Amino acid sequence: MSHPQSQWPEKAVYPLNKPALIMFTVSTALALTVLPWYAWNYDFSGAAWIAAVVLLYATGLSITAGYHRLWSHRTYEAHPLMRVFYMLFGSMALQNTILVWCATHRVHHRHVDDVDQDPYSIKRGFWFAHMGWMVRDYPSAEVDYANARDLTNDPIVMFQERHYLKIALAMNTIFPFMLGMIWGDPWGFLLLAGLARLVINHHFTFFINSLAHSWGRRPYTDSNTARDNDIVAFFTYGEGYHNFHHLYQWDYRNGIRWWQYDPTKWWIAAWSWVGATSKMKRVPEFLIQRALLERQFETAKQGIAVQTENRRLATVQRLLQNEWDAFSETLTEWREIQAEKIENAKQQVAEKVAENWEHSHMRRRLRVLEASLRLQRRRVRLIRLQFA
Repeated sequence: MSHPQSQWPEKAVYPLNKPALIMFTVSTALALTVLPWYAWNYDFSGAAWIAAVVLLYATGLSITAGYHRLWSHRTYEAHPLMRVFYMLFGSMALQNTILVWCATHRVHHRHVDDVDQDPYSIKRGFWFAHMGWMVRDYPSAEVDYANARDLTNDPIVMFQERHYLKIALAMNTIFPFMLGMIWGDPWGFLLLAGLARLVINHHFTFFINSLAHSWGRRPYTDSNTARDNDIVAFFTYGEGYHNFHHLYQWDYRNGIRWWQYDPTKWWIAAWSWVGATSKMKRVPEFLIQRALLERQFETAKQGIAVQTENRRLATVQRLLQNEWDAFSETLTEWREIQAEKIENAKQQVAEKVAENWEHSHMRRRLRVLEASLRLQRRRVRLIRLQFA
């Protein structure tokens, strides 16, 4: 696999990131030696296994729902107690502070796949995207705090920034050990709910940067390497619907359909029932259908382009052109609806506009357009299948 030419010196050897290298080496070595030795000689209690699973999801969701969808992308708002939960268990995940994590992740979205500027570009190889970018001080991983100034006004974020090492050590050692003391298995809890959980959670999260950019389908856009993959979603708490996320990063969902496995989405939505989360942002269904249909047009045109000239090919080309013309008309009508909405907003107070819009003739027209795009996707799919 060839990669774009990098501007970095070809044979440059960058300094080791010793804290990260030590953490990964020690945790992995202990997981491969002490953990099986203890399991062979002493075994683990049922409570330790339950705690390991619970803490695996607590730390995983604190990264995906907290670090990622709340702080990095501002897709919803959360009660201070919820944000404290994310801060504590995000620290337990040992993936750096909220400020550093989010600043780096925002650079990734701005420069996705760029060999020199994306901190964990998959185009530098699977290993680099998974872990390699953290074990050396590469220029692309240098933290740019300028794109995270909003987070410096968050007292919870800055408290963690000042006390991260103490919080992280306490959450990974004292906390599981004390839980184990309560259940009569302190060392089992420390090794299983502490150590094993940490190593597993690391790789599950790192899959988002590696597997989710190399394995799967691209139904929404092919402008970047991000993929949708149901298997990856299972191991990454729903983050595996990555193609959608890179196109619409401000949506609190990654798996937008009810049947797609996205526990992070369900977690955020469930807490809204008691007011712990609010103002969840969602991409309008019309934009989703538009992206899906545009992508289908692209693949259909690519399929036709490699075919030899014949009578059937000309017929299919005409059908596809007709569908494209109909799609263009739908987009024109959608833009007219948006313009009408803006004009009404100028004439009425915001609350009244919101109420009127939800029940207005324009809203019904928009739903008709959404249904039209769904039907058109089926027709374009049938055209595309003729050359599959």
